[in-house]
Amino acid sequence: MADKRYKINNQIKVPQVRLISPDGKMIGIKPTYEALNMARSMGLDLVEIAPTANPPVCKIMDYHKFLYEEEKKERENRKKQKESIVKEIRINPRIAQHDLETKIRHMEDFINHNNRVRVVLMFHGREAQHKELGESILNQVKEKLSNIAEQEGSLNDTGNKMIIMLKPKKSNKS
Repeated sequence: MADKRYKINNQIKVPQVRLISPDGKMIGIKPTYEALNMARSMGLDLVEIAPTANPPVCKIMDYHKFLYEEEKKERENRKKQKESIVKEIRINPRIAQHDLETKIRHMEDFINHNNRVRVVLMFHGREAQHKELGESILNQVKEKLSNIAEQEGSLNDTGNKMIIMLKPKKSNKS
């Protein structure tokens, strides 16, 4: 898998390389065969770490240990990246105040767990004639969550649905 990223030992075909010792000190420009012999005499590998440089930069190191360290760094980086999950809450314009407050508490919980929330207000039948009612409910939701969440994008109105996306505020993330 990682063999494609770095050339090692006999895969390095250039006449000269800029050589770095195992402890990180610059040795200088050496013929490739000489650098390879130095690496072998130490029981290590010659690894091309900067192929685009002129001449390419090679380092004498234990290649398998180097790959292991790289893989470990990648795992750590993946662990730090938290995927943002989108939770969806559906409400309708006839929702009772207490039910709305319960839904808002659920949204608050989702946002505190760093998830984004899609609030979908569904209109049924003739309810779609009273869009202002739906907008006032969505504004009420935004207002109640304004201390921990902010609206992402604008209000999406598609006939029988009104949708807003709420995301955690930057200061809320830790």
